[in-house]
Amino acid sequence: MKIEHIAMYVEDLEGSRNFFEKYFGAVSNSGYHNKNTGFRSYFLTFGDGARLEIMNKPEMDSGEKSAARTGYAHIAFSVGSKEKVNELTEKLKGDGFEVISGPRITGDGYYESCIIDIEMNQIEITI
Repeated sequence: MKIEHIAMYVEDLEGSRNFFEKYFGAVSNSGYHNKNTGFRSYFLTFGDGARLEIMNKPEMDSGEKSAARTGYAHIAFSVGSKEKVNELTEKLKGDGFEVISGPRITGDGYYESCIIDIEMNQIEITI
């Protein structure tokens, strides 16, 4: 069994698509729009075949997104090496994204950094 895809609602659908394409090499489909409901989505495919569906619809509830909330905590991307973790973290930081930890070796032995994306979601960058 494998996870087919993970989905998340976003306020800025185009901005989110561009973020994942620019920083994580996602390839987007052409998108879907249900004209009756206003629902829109893109499927983003990453190098190893993992897929993320980003979605938007009218009247979404956009509550506070604290780091210690229930539900999904973060998405982790493996970039292959410490150097690539460092490079991507610096690129994101230079482009104005908040780095909330790292790069560092965690207590459980991971080398990672964590940033906050354009939708205030935590993204982990690891080897």
